[in-house]
Amino acid sequence: MITESAQAPQRILITGGRAPVALEWARILHRNGHQVYVAESSRYHLCRVSEAVLASFQVPPPRQQSQAYLTALKQLIIQYQIDLLIPTCEEIFYIAKGLEGLQPYCRVLTPNIDTIQHLHHKGTFIEQVISSNLAVPITFPVEDPSIDSYDYAVPDQAGNTFVRKPVYSRFASNVIMPWESRRISAYNKQSTTPTLSTTTQIKATNTKVNSPRWIAQQYIKGKAICTYSIVHQGVVIAHATYTSDYRTSRTGASVYFEAIEHDQAYTWVCQFVQHLHVDHQQTSKSAFSGQISFDFIEEDSTGILYPIECNPRATSGIHLFERQDQLVQAVIDPDSCVQRGQVVMPNVGTARVLTLPMWVAGFKYNRSTQDWLYWWKSLQQATDVVYQKEDRKPFGEQFRLVMQAYLTSRAQRISLTEALTYDIEWNGKENL
Repeated sequence: MITESAQAPQRILITGGRAPVALEWARILHRNGHQVYVAESSRYHLCRVSEAVLASFQVPPPRQQSQAYLTALKQLIIQYQIDLLIPTCEEIFYIAKGLEGLQPYCRVLTPNIDTIQHLHHKGTFIEQVISSNLAVPITFPVEDPSIDSYDYAVPDQAGNTFVRKPVYSRFASNVIMPWESRRISAYNKQSTTPTLSTTTQIKATNTKVNSPRWIAQQYIKGKAICTYSIVHQGVVIAHATYTSDYRTSRTGASVYFEAIEHDQAYTWVCQFVQHLHVDHQQTSKSAFSGQISFDFIEEDSTGILYPIECNPRATSGIHLFERQDQLVQAVIDPDSCVQRGQVVMPNVGTARVLTLPMWVAGFKYNRSTQDWLYWWKSLQQATDVVYQKEDRKPFGEQFRLVMQAYLTSRAQRISLTEALTYDIEWNGKENL
């Protein structure tokens, strides 16, 4: 196959093969002439049957068997002479924890564990934003909602209401919106409310899985904006800003993605990563390198962009890049991108969709003929993320993956969404 890149073909190992973002990476890399391998703890996953993947390997679950997982990755890297390891989902935290044991054998697209954990933790992320002199929503720690009697739906003196969420979560799971607030015990409306400040500092704490800590965050009325970027030594070299009009639930995971031009979001990301440093043995610092994604709310009344959370890994923005966008260059030869001042961006208006959950969202939330017409127009203009004519098998694999997650949800008595990440999610260092 003729490669578009001047670089020699590389052997690349992708983890998190269940995720559409991993499948996207596999296809992009394969089309550009690279050899793609996948390591995944799930028996069924999208990359397992993809024509873009040379070989797929089942490895131990990183959350339950982290050391065995790292050992398996190391063996694969050595055996197949891997040049680059690209984590895509929350297994990145376990890989980052074992980074020193993997780096001698290949390049790994992740910073160290302390850096990405502070970004993943919704409280310490806000601290980092404050230190970068950027606006933040009022944020403060709260008790577990099961024992917290304060009613966050009652506006404070400034008229603010608050969302509650675990400091570690994904897909907006367990988020409690102000209008969903329920009192557990009797509460006197005249009692003293928490003292709040726009510069509230949240102390970093390790969250126990069985007793998660939570934060309350100012509810901002506005438009949801998402970004996905690849950063090398503090410089953004690939970037996508996108909106999502459809989700699995009102606050859940996005299923529809459309690239937009948003200078404020791009400038925000550039400023944030420029000030973001990675500590090495607490004696020196280097600039951040890796994949990083943000969720924002653009306030209706002021246009101010407020950061809500950070995912220091791949997210759905990667689906918006086309083959001609040369995204591969950003991970294969990032130094050349920095030297040329190249920033790879998708074409504005590019739309991608996860068709199956898009249909679910339609039946769940469309309430009028106008809703259905807008939904249908959106579906028609978007390209499916999973289905491709030249690589059809992953579309069928979706059903095996969902069935496997359903069985896990029944066995563990958790939601289907939680079951999809049960064996890879990261909820603090005590996972290890």
